[in-house]
Amino acid sequence: MVDHLMQHFLAEIEGRAFRIAQIATGNREDALDIVQDAMIKLVQKYSTHAKDEWKPLFYSILQTRILDWHRRQNVRNRFRIWFHWDEDEETEDFLEQQPANNASAPDLQLQDDQFMDNLNTALSKLPLRQQQVFLMRVWEGMDIAETAAAMQCSQSSVKTHYARALEKLRAQLEHHQ
Repeated sequence: MVDHLMQHFLAEIEGRAFRIAQIATGNREDALDIVQDAMIKLVQKYSTHAKDEWKPLFYSILQTRILDWHRRQNVRNRFRIWFHWDEDEETEDFLEQQPANNASAPDLQLQDDQFMDNLNTALSKLPLRQQQVFLMRVWEGMDIAETAAAMQCSQSSVKTHYARALEKLRAQLEHHQ
């Protein structure tokens, strides 16, 4: 049985974790599976840990699941190439899942939509480590130490990946400033 604090924690992070996984995978169903697996593992293995340890532990598990997914995809892609399989995989953009905000003017809404489309594209083009550091720092609001713990790397690596991600994103999105 999952206690109330753990349920609240999982409910609080599930949406952002899903966005992180969906950007990393480009696939809604895979992202849902990854987040669900990470949540189950957190509950099974770490629910007895202190509440302030859950966030870095969860994101560490999530990162591991995302890296595992990428490894499996690389193996699958090698087989597809070798056997000349050409599957047309349909992926959904996570932005399509977000509710529309009808309160803003159409021209502003169009600009916002274009920016979000470009941001989504720019994020998906980042190397995985840069992408994940950026999402944890900006979307999750995790500090350098928490991000380093979650990604199982040094704080200087987090700083480097974050700086490179910002540089690339600014260059790709400069026309939106």
